[in-house]
Amino acid sequence: MRRRDFVTLLAGAAAPWPIGARAQQPERTRRIAVLMNTAANDQEGQAGIVAFREALQQLGWTDGNNVRVDIRWGENNGDLDRKYATELVAFAPDVILASGSPSVAALQHVTRTLPIVFVRVSDPVGGGFVDDLARPGRNATGFMLFEYTFSGKWLELLKQVVPQMKRAAVLRDAANRAGIGEFAAIQAVASSLGVEVRPVDTRDAKEIERALAAFAGYPNRGLIVTPSASVSTYRDAIISLATRYKLPAIYGFRSNVIDGGLISYGPDRVEQFRRAAGYVDRILKGAKAADLPVQAPTKYQLIINLKAAKAIDLTIPSAVLARADEVIE
Repeated sequence: MRRRDFVTLLAGAAAPWPIGARAQQPERTRRIAVLMNTAANDQEGQAGIVAFREALQQLGWTDGNNVRVDIRWGENNGDLDRKYATELVAFAPDVILASGSPSVAALQHVTRTLPIVFVRVSDPVGGGFVDDLARPGRNATGFMLFEYTFSGKWLELLKQVVPQMKRAAVLRDAANRAGIGEFAAIQAVASSLGVEVRPVDTRDAKEIERALAAFAGYPNRGLIVTPSASVSTYRDAIISLATRYKLPAIYGFRSNVIDGGLISYGPDRVEQFRRAAGYVDRILKGAKAADLPVQAPTKYQLIINLKAAKAIDLTIPSAVLARADEVIE
């Protein structure tokens, strides 16, 4: 081979591939881990996962194609949350979706570097998940359930449903910072509504039953059930007790009313999963969780169960019914 031909051959081998040839190289499959704080058979949790997948697909990410989604269900159990957090982090995912404060806490105990997008978190700053809502500054960001001041709306709405109400019991998790803040917000509006409020801690089912049985002896009373993992654990028992003692009760989430509760007013929690997909997409494209602001809900729902109202001999005022987003008959 002549020297000139040999140099030409080397130059051709060293030249970059044509754009078309590079485009044919397969993309790396990205990995998304998901830690849910509910059980796998939780209908709202499943609806959230469906909404998350659909929103991801609309953004160009299809599970089994260019992304893999690994899901674990913590079942409102701290031990399971910690176990699955360790397991999911070991997969070295590109981003983690976490539902509920216990899930975020378990994950941040294992990793301070992998990006986390959370939903259904009441107090991300108080929980130590972020430094600031506008600039989270850590490895987590996402979508909070509501600000504490929102909690006062539960008492205002319950007073509209039961105008004669003079006393309200507030079920809360005293070990949860959010539960303390929510009660304080409710207490702040109580005097202007002429209502005395008292906290009821949710340590176990027997304590809840004793407290509600004693409270049921008072006239003109109502019940506010603040959201927390412990309240979710005793959800069915709380709804049953409210019916047994004819306590008009308001809850934070639609799922409580679907299961037989009277009224709920709160954010659309399934919508949060759709919005979370947008943050996951941005992180997969290079954004940092520390720079994405924590966002408050944009959509709230008032749900009323007329069957539950009939069971406690309560007539819902027509003005309240007219404002409902959904009425269950």
